Amino acid sequence: MIDSILRQARVHLERLNARRRETVPASELVVGVQCGGSDAFSGVTANPAVGFASDLLVRAGATVMFSEVTEVRDAIDQLTARAATPEVAQAMVREMAWYDAYLARGRVDRSANTTPGNKKGGLSNIVEKAMGSIVKSGSAPIAGVLAPGEKLAPGQRGLIYAATPASDFICGTLQLAAGMNLHVFTTGRGTPYGLAECPVIKVATRSDLARRWHDLMDVNAGTIADGRASIEDVGWELFH
Repeated sequence: MIDSILRQARVHLERLNARRRETVPASELVVGVQCGGSDAFSGVTANPAVGFASDLLVRAGATVMFSEVTEVRDAIDQLTARAATPEVAQAMVREMAWYDAYLARGRVDRSANTTPGNKKGGLSNIVEKAMGSIVKSGSAPIAGVLAPGEKLAPGQRGLIYAATPASDFICGTLQLAAGMNLHVFTTGRGTPYGLAECPVIKVATRSDLARRWHDLMDVNAGTIADGRASIEDVGWELFH
């Protein structure tokens, strides 16, 4: 059996070794941003740094998708104010209303957000969580809206609202379905999250989490809270 496994591994390694890196412009990136296992630091360290990097990416011609309907819904007025057109604003309102109706059909309220983990991490209510979630999107105009399962149109660029549920793996999977090729995931509670289909950059909100999970975290945004870096510093680190 071991010999058979080794033979199969050799076939796969030869296929992998044939791959070559190619340099492409930043405009070829379709970056999905998401937060999972948020804590009180998510909205002041990791997520603002991601928002700064999002603005840099959009400026470079890339596509950035942010999501999580049940989190951003309670700050929808801030999102519609950034819509590039009235049609984009209406599309965001439509997606929020669809999800409200979906929950109502199942007689489920939105009290699952904030989660018990969020509360243990110091988030007291959904408005705090919404503010922290939205800041991942930066400050660029929102150029388009995708319903769950929809794919980016050819040539579609800029900041896109992909209206997915907030559940980590569902959100990530739907962003993949929309055309994402790079994922940025922030966490303050240490969510063991990953995707097989594209690279995931894990961002820790606190330095103690980055030290404890040094093998899982790629960027430590806790340096902002420590006073060793600014939001802009970590944003540039993410961009590079």
